[in-house]
Amino acid sequence: MPGARGNVTDHARELRDKIGRGDALIGVIGLGYVGLPLSLAFAARGVSVLGFEIDAEKCEILARGECYIPHIPAEVVQAEVAAGRFGATADFGRLDEPDAILICVPTPLTPQREPDLSFVATTAQRIRERLRPGQLVVLESTTYPGTTDELLRGILDESGLGCGVDYFLGFSPEREDPGNARFRTIDIPKVVGGVDAVAGELIAALYARAFGRTVTMTSARAAEATKLTENIFRAVNIALVNELKVIYDRMGIDIWEVLDAAETKPFGYMRFDPGPGWGGHCIPLDPFYLAWKAREFGTNTRFIELAGEVNRQMPAYVVDKTQRALNSAGKPVAGSRILILGVAYKKDVADLRESPAFEVIELLLELGAKIRVHDPHIQETVRMRSWPQIEPMRSEPLTEALLTACDAVVLVTNHTAVDYDFVAEHAALIVDTRGVYHKVRRPNVIPA
Repeated sequence: MPGARGNVTDHARELRDKIGRGDALIGVIGLGYVGLPLSLAFAARGVSVLGFEIDAEKCEILARGECYIPHIPAEVVQAEVAAGRFGATADFGRLDEPDAILICVPTPLTPQREPDLSFVATTAQRIRERLRPGQLVVLESTTYPGTTDELLRGILDESGLGCGVDYFLGFSPEREDPGNARFRTIDIPKVVGGVDAVAGELIAALYARAFGRTVTMTSARAAEATKLTENIFRAVNIALVNELKVIYDRMGIDIWEVLDAAETKPFGYMRFDPGPGWGGHCIPLDPFYLAWKAREFGTNTRFIELAGEVNRQMPAYVVDKTQRALNSAGKPVAGSRILILGVAYKKDVADLRESPAFEVIELLLELGAKIRVHDPHIQETVRMRSWPQIEPMRSEPLTEALLTACDAVVLVTNHTAVDYDFVAEHAALIVDTRGVYHKVRRPNVIPA
């Protein structure tokens, strides 16, 4: 009978054998910045992958061998589609086909800065409807410890199948860094953790098909905590250098000169650079997942919340510096034409998620500024979840006419493709949040 102890070994052994032979079909739910690179990494190593995506148009784009993520070459998609190793579908009724299902869906925050696991829950419900014995389910979406063996398992168990008996469950955090040419998906060690030892072994064997190294944790909770720790480390250190930037600016000390000097120490120091805030899907969100969960255990996360407070204040600091610079030039912000140079959340990518540029834009609009934007990687912005009131804006060509028509340029994202000497030559005023001009002082550049 299903769920009997004898079937546990049978299901696990059959799945382990499939994985070992390379015969296991992998299903990846969510073909975005995490799911698509992951799918292609497995496919490139001969593992068949079926991607699931709610946006049918994306499935059609991939079927044509094209790609909607700029840093992934279309020829990579084309090769795997042509070889029959990768396909995409919007039909979630096919979720019973894969032997392993990897969940790569968003885990945003609510407006109250609490975890929004609606995407995970909805995905789990869809899997539950088609769950069959012998399947492995792995959550990759960043979340608080306990999500996998509490929320996800609770929903999947409603199928009548037993976790660790009929199906297997665990967590493996995504570690994608879009635009990082040094570390590809497969170059980054894969942390894995099962809700039980058998699941942990199966997940490790699965990811070993594509990744050079796997790191097996004792539990899914430990794996969930690992990803949060990585991102909280970055969030706290970004907040530290942002706070130092504000302090040193008031002291008349160049933060970039200090950081360059500090970096010469060969031990005991790791460099982080300040900026206009924080962005991306991970750093501004993940720390608050742990802060929320910690309250369940009566624990305060003062360091985490303080880092969030500091980083969230940085766009206002940038706007204040812009307002002061314009005032010194005899111009109010109201009515001033301001060019936002770079709207992506990080250098050399086309990713707008949680970009501090939008907070800067919103604050400037509230002061009556007229905003124009240029980003070499983005043709047009979209309406953002966190700033729904900001209308989409087209990226204008970076010409002499554009620069001279603006009263100020706020350099938010330091893309490599921008000619910053050209900008400095023609812009009346530049508010530099990234230290682009720190080595060569220019009278029209204001550090921020």
